[in-house]
Amino acid sequence: MKKESCLICQIVDGKVPSFKIFEDEKTVAILDLNGANPGHCFVIPKGHYPILEQVPDEELAQLFLLANKVSVALFDHAGAEGTNIFVANGLPAGQTVAHFMVHVIPRKQNDGLNLQWQPKQLAEDEASTIELKLKDELRGSAVTRASTAARKPSKPHTAINSSSWDGDDDEIIMQIRRIP
Repeated sequence: MKKESCLICQIVDGKVPSFKIFEDEKTVAILDLNGANPGHCFVIPKGHYPILEQVPDEELAQLFLLANKVSVALFDHAGAEGTNIFVANGLPAGQTVAHFMVHVIPRKQNDGLNLQWQPKQLAEDEASTIELKLKDELRGSAVTRASTAARKPSKPHTAINSSSWDGDDDEIIMQIRRIP
């Protein structure tokens, strides 16, 4: 989906009416009129990024800082007793719109919203295999480098629409499969 046909981008651009509760040059927070609970908000990057790994690190940090501020406002001014802050990243995770967003949902005791799951016991050999794969994948990542050196501004993570793509084709295919 391109920015021109993205409903979220149209909301960000003011072409579709919304209840914006915050806006700056990179982010916007919008009240969801059909949310899980009254006060459910979306925290959205103004740039069109379908999935999490395409959002530049600095923008991602800003999104979660804003999500925290929205959460505090829900506690202080909307009677929330708790909040759920989550991301649905990809179709199997429940993402229904091809634009990354952070959900901030106000909660009250016994509000009827169920975000619980049945725990699945991981066998020790399966846990070891997954642990090794994830450690290998994360070794040398920006998270690791950030702790040892000053970080330079990042670019979007292997953005699919980049005309100067110099990455691995398999990574693009994996991203495309996750986009709703």
